Amino acid sequence: MEKSKLNNYFHSLFPIEEEIVEKITEIFCDFSLDKNTILLDKDTISTKTYFLEKGYMRSYILNEDNEDITTNIYSAPCFVNDFLSFFKKQPTKEIYQTITDCSFWETSLENVQTNFHNIAEFREFSRLLFVVNYSKLNDRVIEMASQKAETRYLNLLKQQPHIFQHIPLKIIASYLGITDSTLSRIRKDIIKI
Repeated sequence: MEKSKLNNYFHSLFPIEEEIVEKITEIFCDFSLDKNTILLDKDTISTKTYFLEKGYMRSYILNEDNEDITTNIYSAPCFVNDFLSFFKKQPTKEIYQTITDCSFWETSLENVQTNFHNIAEFREFSRLLFVVNYSKLNDRVIEMASQKAETRYLNLLKQQPHIFQHIPLKIIASYLGITDSTLSRIRKDIIKI
């Protein structure tokens, strides 16, 4: 696989010279996973960070009734990882699973640390990546606490319409914090309008 999507992702957050991006990404290795494969299991320590080049993934937890609750949906291109596990070497609390066939690039913590210490642009990229991810997480917490299910559904449909073509509605309902039947009712009510 060519690294063009990976390299372009580095350019997407701020201007960075191509030679520097190539130096950062030269140590990334590619791999693929089939649909419904666990990338990172609960209670494991993440030793690599992953760039999702193609496909869709989710992270989820099991609640007290052993039902899976989707905590995040990832669509390429983006970085996917349990960053607390990766940087603090602590066990993951979530399960990371492919929803479709996926293509990835990966690199180790040692390589990330080397880039942190030696490449100023990588430090800036990483800082911006954390800010973007924090902002998305914060927006999601506020949305879940302040908006009705129908509003959350309409926002997701507006912001990421493509996921409805690739992700089962059961997973989308779980991500929205509602049941399958509630999502079905909301979709029917919207069609009637």
